[in-house]
Amino acid sequence: GDWDFWSDWKDRRLWVTVTPIVLITFPAAIQAWAWERFRNPWGATLAVLALLFGEWVNRYFNFWGWTYFPINFVFPAILVPGAILLDTFLMLSGSYLFTAIVGGMAWGLAFYPGNWPMIAPLHVPVEYNGMLMSIADIQGYNYVRTGTPEYIRMVEKGTLRT
Repeated sequence: GDWDFWSDWKDRRLWVTVTPIVLITFPAAIQAWAWERFRNPWGATLAVLALLFGEWVNRYFNFWGWTYFPINFVFPAILVPGAILLDTFLMLSGSYLFTAIVGGMAWGLAFYPGNWPMIAPLHVPVEYNGMLMSIADIQGYNYVRTGTPEYIRMVEKGTLRT
């Protein structure tokens, strides 16, 4: 959804809960298929890499190519650390139940730290026109998106100022 598109909407409450829960379905399905058919323990990583490639193609052609949004403003979430953990738990245990419980929890817990190196520079506080805000807020001011009610809803109280 929108939480994975815009860097100023990658907030610390909704993005870290919605995105990993929604995105675990495809890696889990491909992982189960690859494990049942071929006994390959890298199905989730393969699915995530294919998804990430598709996301980068989408971001480049649609966001940069058509609307000229900077790529660092619309980068996709990094899911590779969680997928590696998910595949590791299946490889070591061989159990779908253990992988679903422990690997799924590891998938969710590794999501935010795995993305933090890309998001941290955008949370640097700066003074801009007499106001204290983050780099992501300044990007939101300078690259205005559409004004439909869906895009002007409050994601996090007091931080979405576009």
